Amino acid sequence: MELGKAIKKRKSVKYYSGKKVDWRRILRAMDYVRFAPMAGNMYSVKFILVSNRDKIKSIERATQQEFVGKAEHLIVVVSDREKVKKMYDYYDKGFAAQQAGAAIQNLLLGLTEEKISSCWVGLFDDNIVKRELEISDSMVVEAIICVGMESTVKKEKEKPKKELDNLIFFDSWGKGYMGEDTKQKASRR
Repeated sequence: MELGKAIKKRKSVKYYSGKKVDWRRILRAMDYVRFAPMAGNMYSVKFILVSNRDKIKSIERATQQEFVGKAEHLIVVVSDREKVKKMYDYYDKGFAAQQAGAAIQNLLLGLTEEKISSCWVGLFDDNIVKRELEISDSMVVEAIICVGMESTVKKEKEKPKKELDNLIFFDSWGKGYMGEDTKQKASRR
């Protein structure tokens, strides 16, 4: 799939069909995380592919979101912020979170390319997730990605995307045009 198509096609899906997803396709999508930008080329981000139904149900409780338990698989994203801090002690938290975000976006686009539905979950009880997956206390759970095949019975409603004019400023906050002379808006090229 072409990158532009994958970006435009990607969406958060919360209704799953229950149809099995070939884990090899998930691993192909996960391979794209290796190409995300990492400060100092330091791979502080790791991923746990969860297929065990009991563990998925436990993580559902940690998120307090019922759709999480209906996913076929979960991918739990974990950062070693201490590793980043050793190299960048002045900004460890920011770099680790940025690296995780870049890797997650690559993962989501890879899943889209593989025609696998997903949803990025950011609200959860870290302690429950860490205990269930035996993650060290020194690690930070950055996100949970739900993975499955989208239900054809109940589908997500398409949500309109913002126009570029509403997202970009030029040279300073609130300045919605480029150059004093042209005053052209971002979406009018």
